[in-house]
Amino acid sequence: MFGKSKKVLKVAQIGCGKMAAYLMRYVYEKGGKVVCAFDVDPKKIGSDISSVMGGESKYVQIKNIDLLSAELDATKPDIAIVSTMSLVSDVYGVLMTCANHGVNAITTCEEAFYPWNSNPKLTRDLDKMARKHKCTITGSGYQDVSWGSFVLALCATTHNIKKIHGKSSYNVEDYGLALAKAHGAGLDLATFDSEIASADKISDKERETQIASGTFAPSFMWNNNGWLAAALGLHVTKQTQVHVPTTYDKDLKSKALGMTIKAGDATGMSAVVTTETKEGITIESECIGKVYGPDEFDQNEWSIEGEPNTTFIVNRPATVEMTCATIVNRLWDVIDAPKGYITTEKMGDVEFVHRL
Repeated sequence: MFGKSKKVLKVAQIGCGKMAAYLMRYVYEKGGKVVCAFDVDPKKIGSDISSVMGGESKYVQIKNIDLLSAELDATKPDIAIVSTMSLVSDVYGVLMTCANHGVNAITTCEEAFYPWNSNPKLTRDLDKMARKHKCTITGSGYQDVSWGSFVLALCATTHNIKKIHGKSSYNVEDYGLALAKAHGAGLDLATFDSEIASADKISDKERETQIASGTFAPSFMWNNNGWLAAALGLHVTKQTQVHVPTTYDKDLKSKALGMTIKAGDATGMSAVVTTETKEGITIESECIGKVYGPDEFDQNEWSIEGEPNTTFIVNRPATVEMTCATIVNRLWDVIDAPKGYITTEKMGDVEFVHRL
């Protein structure tokens, strides 16, 4: 598939960390152009984006995020890529600024993949602003295909479905400090229980209250299960999640945390989300994010229980590169989508793009 315009697609890169190194390079290699870039790290602010993405200087200086509004006005990007944090509440301000300026935005924020089931208040606010200024906001990344369209394709080969079960693992070292901390990596088990696992030991009513107030902390599969249910036309009747620490029997050095995780302490966590539906189909998804030992590797496995039973497994998926490639291949889908906060199951399957 080729881009839908002869003009050069202008991109704003918000967040210049590990993911941006791939995102910006992929944009340029497909014929797009980064017209402005932002970060909060004083060590990066003022440097050229080539210091992050490699290659020759692009003469685009990384600027303080405080200058976002003014730079969007000055550079007029077609779309912004936001690769910073994992919760909608964390990226809300940036996404709202983009929407207020009529700039389309796509984010790697995991909750943003389907935030309607975890933070509907902020999502409605973003949707209203995006509609007002005629732009589109969405979340995408690895899950869009590997936990999304892959699973839908498998479902399409099935006569009837009783249960969908997924399990995916990734090394938090590949995504930086914020994600590693969010997974409880480095905590002793007692601290993990009090700071991470205890958040799920609540009643259904209390969980609903947290979701309505925007204080609920979803695991990645919480939003993914909502996306799958929406894509399959299922009506969710109940959804729960639990967080269980992962451990390793030897000390592990973590570059992301800048510390050595002692044997037996939490290297991360397994988050299991169970979704029950009116149609009788159960979706049970497990997401394992941790600091890997030398013998561990990424894996993505999904099974359909029904007629017939089917399983697919992908060993060692390049989750970082796949995340970034999916984002870049989605850029035109976002621009051409209806205006508002539009989740990607409404955009159709992401397709490979030769040129932006």
